[in-house]
Amino acid sequence: MIRLLTAALALLVLCTACGGGDKAGADPGQDTTAVPTTHVCRNLTRADVQRPTNASPLVDCDDPHNAETYAAGPLPTTFAEASEESDHLADWIYDTCTAKLERHLGADQSLLMRSMLSWVWFGPSDRAWAKGARWYRCDLLGGGQSGAAYVDLPTVTRNMLRGKNVDDRWLVCARGATVDGTKVACSEKHSWRAVTTIKLGEPSTPYPGDAKVKATTREYCADSVKAWLGYPASYDYGYTWFGQDEWNAGNRRSVCWAKTDQ
Repeated sequence: MIRLLTAALALLVLCTACGGGDKAGADPGQDTTAVPTTHVCRNLTRADVQRPTNASPLVDCDDPHNAETYAAGPLPTTFAEASEESDHLADWIYDTCTAKLERHLGADQSLLMRSMLSWVWFGPSDRAWAKGARWYRCDLLGGGQSGAAYVDLPTVTRNMLRGKNVDDRWLVCARGATVDGTKVACSEKHSWRAVTTIKLGEPSTPYPGDAKVKATTREYCADSVKAWLGYPASYDYGYTWFGQDEWNAGNRRSVCWAKTDQ
């Protein structure tokens, strides 16, 4: 069960936080059966987002923080007898946390994938699950995708991606010879900017295979980036496509990058 979803640049390693598994290190604070509180803030580490449950201490949202709980609630009754490793639960979490984040930030999925934001979800500990706890918690993270450093979030995150002129601090660029380079905010010096995405299928579409996904992405991005640049005589473009693990987690898009002179 995949837990960490960028919003959502994976560059083939996006979703690194695995759910289920051994919870021997789970914080006993998560043994509660109560649904977590929303609009509270924390500072999460990479080790935290690798774990399926979390009880990191809260901090005031006016103070430096890199994570905010933007959604939480009880799971549908259909999961009352489900395993924590259920694929159906993973699908429901992906759809729910993504949709709620889009509404919270004022962004569509394409913009979300081209942002410097990611999300992670947590559930009850094994002990709480055995007691009947059935809840989820979705946390917004500043940074995190493809090894990008975590950054502090603003005090208020609602609608921070809404509108035509989104602050470059929250848009993702890359520094280096290829789009596989270091991910940085577009407000920093960079070589590539993520400018568009391509939708490769619907939720029910079977995975087309690596070759098909890569070829379709390459063809679309060549045209899309050229249009974004204003149809220049020559230009450089790049693309990020995601494999079957990402597809199974719910991601049906690839990302197109334009070479910049920044």
